Amino acid sequence: MDDLLEQVNRKYVQGAPHMREIGARVTALAPGRGSMVLPARPEWVGDPLRGMLHPGALTVLADSACGLAVGTALRERAPYATLDLRMDYLGPAGPGQDIHCDAHCYRLTRNVAFVRADVWQERQDEPIAAAQASFMLSTAGGRRPGADGGAEVGGAPAAAPSAEDGSWAPPAGSEPVLPGTTIPYVDYLGIRAASDAADALFRLPFQDKLIGNPRLPALHGGVIAGFAETAATLHLIRTLRGAKFPKSIDFSIDYLRSGRPVESYAACEVVRVGSRVALVQVRCWQTGPRQPIAVARGHFLLTPAEVPPAGG
Repeated sequence: MDDLLEQVNRKYVQGAPHMREIGARVTALAPGRGSMVLPARPEWVGDPLRGMLHPGALTVLADSACGLAVGTALRERAPYATLDLRMDYLGPAGPGQDIHCDAHCYRLTRNVAFVRADVWQERQDEPIAAAQASFMLSTAGGRRPGADGGAEVGGAPAAAPSAEDGSWAPPAGSEPVLPGTTIPYVDYLGIRAASDAADALFRLPFQDKLIGNPRLPALHGGVIAGFAETAATLHLIRTLRGAKFPKSIDFSIDYLRSGRPVESYAACEVVRVGSRVALVQVRCWQTGPRQPIAVARGHFLLTPAEVPPAGG
């Protein structure tokens, strides 16, 4: 088993730039099951005030472990791609502790694989998040030319730019998402705000370390989800104007196209703001807003903004 784990880590982890860069490791394998760990790093912090991790770090690990579980469930090696992923946040994720994920492919049909996973830190029986995902499986007649198997995290094959989006031009200006505030995970991904866009727009500049599938190549699906959830949170913070602070309850994303190795953009819509809960929708694209690579939605718990102590 140790030799098998070493082989899988070498191929599945070391072969994917993003998983290699974040230090993720496969820790256990069984038919239809896969477990991984993400070592603690200061860059995973998303709430500096409370010292809590960014949900994106949990999503990247869950997406990777779910893909691993699908691979162990297949009798024959074949390409597969993430269709959707949902994260339910059950408790706070603290810094200085590794993140673990155990995924189970509990149903495998001819075309679709269904996976559920638990994310935990201190104790496996006290998960901090639960994930649910589905993957599209390739068939003999559906393989793309040149595809030679392996996970395709991040969606279906990228489409060529459409003429209908030819009039859209990326904004030239760029600025920090929250001037004067340092958010380690946001800085790690390099997320910026478009300074000269008519509506609120967030941008994710391309970096080699964000690649999850080097064959296409394509961005890691968890990175796209982390970008979308960051955009939703920041847009909601701006909308609330400091009156309340949002905390993620759940977040779900549908992958429509592979994220190519170019800059990505995200625009958000606050569908509803209640007294305790807000709903935000997100659209992510690269070539233009009418060619989205993913759409997402999330519920956020609204808590009173904390007032720093006097003299603090």
